[in-house]
Amino acid sequence: MADDRLSFKQMCAEFEVTPRTLRYYEYIELLKPDREGRSRFYGPRERARMKLILRGRKFGFQLEDIRQWLLIYENEGNEAQMRAWVDLADGQLAELEEQRKQLANATAELKDLRDSVANELASK
Repeated sequence: MADDRLSFKQMCAEFEVTPRTLRYYEYIELLKPDREGRSRFYGPRERARMKLILRGRKFGFQLEDIRQWLLIYENEGNEAQMRAWVDLADGQLAELEEQRKQLANATAELKDLRDSVANELASK
């Protein structure tokens, strides 16, 4: 039903992405909008995929990982996709934890250096 579809401009506005981003997601086959002439229209399936893509990006997943994960649903179904999601999430959680440790170390080191310099200035 045409009423369920968003135009290219509406899709950009709804998901707060640039036209370039939306075109790129189509180029790398994350999205496959309906085409009518030069116009693109995004139905419920594409909007759901966009939500998943943006959520994946928020959690730090690479676009290729997201693309492969979305393909699993098309090729193998929901259960296989959920199993793959658990594996991807486990890997990303480990990556985020490592980044958190590195950030904590960098923060502590910077704080120590800052305090050292501030103390040196105060003693002059």
